[in-house]
Amino acid sequence: MLPRQADCFQDRATAQQLEHAVDSGGTVVLGQVLTGLGGVGKTQLAAHHARTLWQAEQLDLLVWVTAATRDAVVTGYAQAAAEILGADPATPEPAARAFLAWLEPKPGTERRWLVVLDDLADPADLRDLWPPASPCGRTLVTTRRRDAALTGRGRRLVPVGLFTEDEATAYLTTALVVHDRHEPTDQLAGLADDLGYLPLALSQVATYLLDTGLDCAAYRQRLADRVHTLTDVLPDRFGLPDDQAATVAAAWSLSIEYADQLPPTGLARPMLQLAAMLDPNGIPAAVLTTPPALNHLAQHQTAAPAQAHPAEITAPDAIQALRALHRLSLIDHTPSSPHRSVRVHQLLQRAVREPLPINQHDQLARTAADALIAAWPVIERDTTLAQALRASAEVLTLHAEDALYQADAHLVLCRTGRSLGEAGQVAAALHHFEYLANTTQHHLGPDHPDTLTTRNDLAYWRGEVGDAAGAVTAFEQLLTDRERVLGPDHPDTLTTRHNLAYWRGEAGDAAGAATAFEQLLTDRERVLGPDHPDTLTTRGHLAKFRGQAGDAAAAATAQEQLLTDRERVLGPDHPDTLTTRGHLAKFRGQAGDAAAAATALEQLLTDRERVLGPDHPDTLTTRHNLAYWRAEAGDAAGAATALEQLLTDRERVLGPDHPDTLATRHNLVYWRGEVGDAAGAVTALEQLLTDRERVLGPDHPDTLATRHNLVYWRAEFGDAAAAATAQEQLLTDRERVLGPDHPDTLATRHNLVYWRGEAGDAAGAVTALEQLLTDRERVQGPDHPDTLATRGHLAKFRGQAGDAAGAVTALEQLLTDRERVQGPDHPDTLATRHNLVYWRAEAGDAAGAVTAFEQLLTDRERVLGPDHPDTLTTRHNLAYWRGEAGDAAGAATAFEQLLTDRERVLGPDHPDTLTTRGHLAKFRGQAGDAAAAATAQEQLLTDRERVLGPDHPDTLTTRHNLAYWRERARDAAVPQSE
Repeated sequence: MLPRQADCFQDRATAQQLEHAVDSGGTVVLGQVLTGLGGVGKTQLAAHHARTLWQAEQLDLLVWVTAATRDAVVTGYAQAAAEILGADPATPEPAARAFLAWLEPKPGTERRWLVVLDDLADPADLRDLWPPASPCGRTLVTTRRRDAALTGRGRRLVPVGLFTEDEATAYLTTALVVHDRHEPTDQLAGLADDLGYLPLALSQVATYLLDTGLDCAAYRQRLADRVHTLTDVLPDRFGLPDDQAATVAAAWSLSIEYADQLPPTGLARPMLQLAAMLDPNGIPAAVLTTPPALNHLAQHQTAAPAQAHPAEITAPDAIQALRALHRLSLIDHTPSSPHRSVRVHQLLQRAVREPLPINQHDQLARTAADALIAAWPVIERDTTLAQALRASAEVLTLHAEDALYQADAHLVLCRTGRSLGEAGQVAAALHHFEYLANTTQHHLGPDHPDTLTTRNDLAYWRGEVGDAAGAVTAFEQLLTDRERVLGPDHPDTLTTRHNLAYWRGEAGDAAGAATAFEQLLTDRERVLGPDHPDTLTTRGHLAKFRGQAGDAAAAATAQEQLLTDRERVLGPDHPDTLTTRGHLAKFRGQAGDAAAAATALEQLLTDRERVLGPDHPDTLTTRHNLAYWRAEAGDAAGAATALEQLLTDRERVLGPDHPDTLATRHNLVYWRGEVGDAAGAVTALEQLLTDRERVLGPDHPDTLATRHNLVYWRAEFGDAAAAATAQEQLLTDRERVLGPDHPDTLATRHNLVYWRGEAGDAAGAVTALEQLLTDRERVQGPDHPDTLATRGHLAKFRGQAGDAAGAVTALEQLLTDRERVQGPDHPDTLATRHNLVYWRAEAGDAAGAVTAFEQLLTDRERVLGPDHPDTLTTRHNLAYWRGEAGDAAGAATAFEQLLTDRERVLGPDHPDTLTTRGHLAKFRGQAGDAAAAATAQEQLLTDRERVLGPDHPDTLTTRHNLAYWRERARDAAVPQSE
């Protein structure tokens, strides 16, 4: 007898799939096996299919057999034989064989039959009982099993899944409307999602709503309330709809028993219990085969009576347990997707969790947490795996949060937050630790070490989201509490002092940070010893902030000494040793030797690729720094190419929104601008600004840095006045976010003054720079590179304001200080010599400028190399002042040679290359060939309009020069009167 059709039966794609298989004709598909989780509607689909064929008169015989056991199948066949053949049902085996023989195709006979075997529990029960192959006969099986034995010989598996969102919402709407109940569509869609689109659950919940009178919103709140179990929010067995025999909670119990009987016996149930604590949308296979998971299986295995001491459980045993659950459709096990290989329906998880005694439930929760920690890599190289681990940790916390605070806060709680931050989701990490700090204090008290540790993480991520000042305040408060609770010499207290010093430096007080690290170093050497890793880390940060405070040479020396000790204590391949090599390279570069920094980073990259792998974040960082120092050494185009390649790898490894990926985009844009594409830099920075505001927020230091560079390249593109306005707006925001004395705020003031000067207000720039110099000497000290840079620009604008002699005097004093602080060969020292020569020439000593530029050229070629942009600039200025000293022909020759080199090194469209062409044209004209000068200016105008645009100042200058040389050429063409 066919089951009656369920009220509000929902037609589905699977039903159409069954009909299509029959319509295909022939004997290709003789049998179909509907398989799926209990409750997905397999029986209803089979009944609907059978009823449709019968009502369409496409069948001569329809037999429906409940196939829960072999005896039930035999009895069903015998009953059919009794009705068709008159066989004696009292002897079921012979009668069943007679029925199967009758189904066999016979010449001249066409019998159209369909045998439905519903709810097959064990494929072995059909051994010798499968209906025969027949061109006109069909077999349809429903089962929760997915064994390979169910396929073959013309049979195929037809997976039956959950309702789609539309199907589920339509079903609920119809089931309620027939009883004159109307609910908002969004609430019904939400309820369908809450129930995981399981047809059995949807039908029972619809009945529950009608019986209790609850509206959809109130029911969803009750369903989500962990106080209520599934039994509390579903009908009892007397109120089930559609002749259903079991509630959702009970629907899977028999399948679990069967799975537990499959080899390895007794492991399926404890495996399912463990999986029930984790993410239903996909659990990494590695989690369920960790030592904590295997230990759980061993302790909870349902051992046979003879197995008083079950054998040790291995990872292959665990995989076999997953396969057993998969065969019963209790889980989906997909080994080909290792990071999401195990999926379990959320209601099945709940049905497994809720009956557990509280002590077993809580122990299971901590076991699941242990398994997650055991599977969590120290370095998250695989972002998909990390995301899956976080998802499982979040589900575990949702269902068993209290259990994770028994005795202490489980490590998985903090690891989840740190993983968010390491993935670049720093705002989410901060939110996680804000909640965790409150919850840990609630469970364990304010002075528990785990509460203090959580506050440490909270303060750290507050700094990482851009609030360095807030991090300092939080660490100051934490330090007070840790000194009171743990004592001043406890390692955690010392760590707090370390972090406090670090964030003071990040908040702009590099000198204060260095002082704090000096004091901390004394205490760590006393408490932990000079070779302890934490002591060595303190030395590294002390060197770092000394460098940031302006003494790059001392920082490099300190890093050299630290490197020797780390190689001795930790070994040459330890990550900390490699990090020290990276810092040493950086400070060598900042001390003036960019080429040595690049060489050191090339060697470090080789070692990091060997030790850590090419995709390790530290390896990618090394590539980033190598590109930077190659550019600083003069190869901006090579740096841009390297950063393009790095961007591809960081997007693949870290994701497009990771802060490191965004930083790569930022630097790539900068160096593209440096190779001459200012317009492209502006466009790319506008796009980056949008992404940084979305990912990091508008007040994050990195977002503000993007605005800073966007202003710079807009100015370089020709709009100095607009740049000054934008810098004013940025200055307001940096003063609000970072404070007036932060180095970035002072840098904004510096650039604001610079672009005001470039826009024509040299006198105003002098006044503002004098005020800035006072603040920088107070905040950063008189010898800091930024302070020296301010003095350099102050001298420049004094000269532009008309006081060339004053500029010379100021630059002479600055040169003395730079040689003392940075050394005679530092690029900044050489740049000061360059500017000093320029203003001496502007003060009237063109001949002396030529001699001085020749000496500077020798030094720049020796220090920077002949192709460095600064070296080429020196050649440019040397040629210019030769011309101004009266040797126009010699200047033209020098500019011709320089043009060849600039086109080779910088490219034909670089602004410096175009400038060289302009001066070459000028001195050709001054050497007597005005027509050639006009022609060259005409060609240059075309290129500047194409590259820079028609309104760029350099383009306007070229138009002016073109008019001048055309007029001179006309004058030269007019015959002289006698």
